[in-house]
Amino acid sequence: MRKLIFLVQFLFAVGSLSAQEAVAPVRIAIVGLVHDHVTGFLPDLLARKDVQLVGIVETDPALIAQIAQRYHLGAGLFFPSLEALRAATNVQGVATFTSTFDHRWVVEQCAALGLPVMMEKPLAVSFADAKAMAAVARKAGIPVVVNYETTWYRSLHRAYELVHGQRALGELTKIVVHDGHSGPAAICSPFFLAWLTDPVLNGGGALMDFGCYGADLATWLMDGRRPTSVLAVTQQLQPKLYPKVDDEATIVLTYPHTQAIIQASWNWPYGRKDLELYGTGGALRQPDRNGLFLRTGKAPESPVPAPELTAPYADSISYFAAVIRREVKPEGLGSLELNLIVNEILDAAKESARTGRRVDLGAD
Repeated sequence: MRKLIFLVQFLFAVGSLSAQEAVAPVRIAIVGLVHDHVTGFLPDLLARKDVQLVGIVETDPALIAQIAQRYHLGAGLFFPSLEALRAATNVQGVATFTSTFDHRWVVEQCAALGLPVMMEKPLAVSFADAKAMAAVARKAGIPVVVNYETTWYRSLHRAYELVHGQRALGELTKIVVHDGHSGPAAICSPFFLAWLTDPVLNGGGALMDFGCYGADLATWLMDGRRPTSVLAVTQQLQPKLYPKVDDEATIVLTYPHTQAIIQASWNWPYGRKDLELYGTGGALRQPDRNGLFLRTGKAPESPVPAPELTAPYADSISYFAAVIRREVKPEGLGSLELNLIVNEILDAAKESARTGRRVDLGAD
């Protein structure tokens, strides 16, 4: 009897250990601190039990001191390179908050180490960099996720379902996206502002910073189809603040039966990330992350409920952890494939704005 009890206790203990190992936190490192979005990501990461911060790669002493003090982080968490961090930790994935220009370098480093990587939007400063990053990631077999704030808006996912699942608008004819705020000079840290307003490190100004949102959403809503042409106009309405880059951009994408208009600006009197969709039988207005309004025929618009997003699709940390565990494959708004098209659109928009001419991309 004692032997039987011992055996049951032993099997229970082994089972408990296996269960604990199965739910062990995902070990995530941060590379770069110059992107202010890290101040939203880092406290969320530190507050969770399903993920663990194992290190931060940064070389700027002032920035290290600021972040360490703000979040009460020990010196042992900071490393001069990803290689040094990897040697000291069993890191499983990398979230990067570098300049957009440095995304390519980070992906190349992660590919060499076999580490999944997630970066803040956009994927790259240029289509050439985006293609090079895709090639090295595919060769190494590492997942790449591009994080947009709007990916986690439940209103947008409900809008997609209404357009494609229920066909509530009939044929989609027009997409209008508004993105931006009053400008980074008043709200961004000096570390962020230094590269965000640099044409090399950011690839442009408002066109890159907020035009990427519209390009991402339009490509998603068009089920991954490339536009046939891109026409763009940029301006410098605040040249004293932003002498090297545009602060106002309008991009028009044409498809065989649909047009998308992307309005990206550092001159809105308020921050906005909203969307309007029009079809042959109705319209949708998405004013924010939760709100959605439907108009069919000549009837006045009415609110449409947008269900909460469920794990692991509700936030960037849950999603990236699931990608690292290989529970989900990156797709949709944050996928590498879709964001290659986004960078192709952004390159064409910059060329159109430079020359004053429409850029024809041709059929898929």
